[in-house]
Amino acid sequence: MNNAVAGFSKLSKKEKINWIANEYFSTPEEALNIIRNYWNSDEKLQQLHDEFIENTITNLYIPLGVAPNFLINGKYKTIPMAIEESSVVAAASKAAKFWASRGGFKATIIDTEKIGQVHFTFNGDAEKLQSFFQHIKPKFFADTQSITKNMQERGGGILDIHLKDKRNLLENYYQLHASFETKDSMGANFINSCLEQFAATLKEEFQNSDLFSEEDTLTVIMSILSNYVPNCLVRAEVSCPIEDLAEKHIQNPHEFAERFVQAVQIAEVEPFRAVTHNKGIMNGVDAVVLATGNDFRAVEAGVHAYASKNGQYASLSHAKIEEGIFTFWLEIPLALGTVGGLTSLHPLVKLCLEMLEKPSAKELMEITAVAGLAQNFAALRSLTTTGIQEGHMKMHLNNIINQFEATNEERHLIKAHFKKNTVSHSAVVEFIESLRKQNK
Repeated sequence: MNNAVAGFSKLSKKEKINWIANEYFSTPEEALNIIRNYWNSDEKLQQLHDEFIENTITNLYIPLGVAPNFLINGKYKTIPMAIEESSVVAAASKAAKFWASRGGFKATIIDTEKIGQVHFTFNGDAEKLQSFFQHIKPKFFADTQSITKNMQERGGGILDIHLKDKRNLLENYYQLHASFETKDSMGANFINSCLEQFAATLKEEFQNSDLFSEEDTLTVIMSILSNYVPNCLVRAEVSCPIEDLAEKHIQNPHEFAERFVQAVQIAEVEPFRAVTHNKGIMNGVDAVVLATGNDFRAVEAGVHAYASKNGQYASLSHAKIEEGIFTFWLEIPLALGTVGGLTSLHPLVKLCLEMLEKPSAKELMEITAVAGLAQNFAALRSLTTTGIQEGHMKMHLNNIINQFEATNEERHLIKAHFKKNTVSHSAVVEFIESLRKQNK
């Protein structure tokens, strides 16, 4: 039928799912059963999930795994990772184990500055506007005192505010460009509240100012934080003598190191490769961001913008060989929080943060960056040695087996067969079909 529905948000949960089942499915009861099967049996917990967003009908589960043996700044961590992609957790764990015996990961916070902007237009004398801004700048701080008081007590607050002339981009376009320190919170609500007060102060002070004539006009367009945080940076790195890179799949460590560096250099200059290269980094980053209740969409947007900061999309990680030492590192912007939002509401998020020993926002930045670097190292090691598909397809085998609803006996035979044979979707399907023909 695919008819429009009036007042959907006002329907009860039962009414919503009944409408969906009857409107879009030829077997409504089957659809209803799938939806209900993913409800939490604990009604209180399910209600908590229902209230995270609007029009909730059920839960879409993503596996939560752990990657142990991460030696970060001298301390071992087990990192929680929420992700559905095969081989990501295994690859991270493998990289963690590899580097734990070679000095581990070093992580450093470069800065934690976050950004928010009031976007407005002004039709008038730019020098007058600049003079006006300098005159009322203290008022922005004074008028937000009730908002910033608690944050200031924790060592955060508004760092600075600048007036930016952007008329070279758009006619009459200006910004109030503000920087913030939000300590252990991601700070979105705090920043946006400050910005909206800046906008109110700007409009009020403009209306009451004697500097401007009746022809001068100022219009606030919007006030919003930026997810591009190039000064909220963390660095993660690993290094060791080239000879120490030797292991089962790295018989010639010098050749491996040189090929690895070349692979990174390709991603530094070739955007088609850089996108996939950085996606691998974000496999690790996003999985930790999601597991700890942070906003992975915001992180993704900010990280990819940072990858383009020099005018061309490029690799986020870098590698070098100097005086016999192999070094691999990345610097990425990560605006993360360990208080507020889902961190205090979602039981599994709280569990993950406790598993990480209740990190500060800075420590979580370090852990997350390390997960990204580990993931990137694992991918590049595979690409420059055995190839990416060998390990990935072995992990993907379970998905194929489940897709064909293999019995326990079939599952055992399939896994035994593909311990010695190359895994591909077609090869697995062919083997399953041959098993079933034999058993007819």
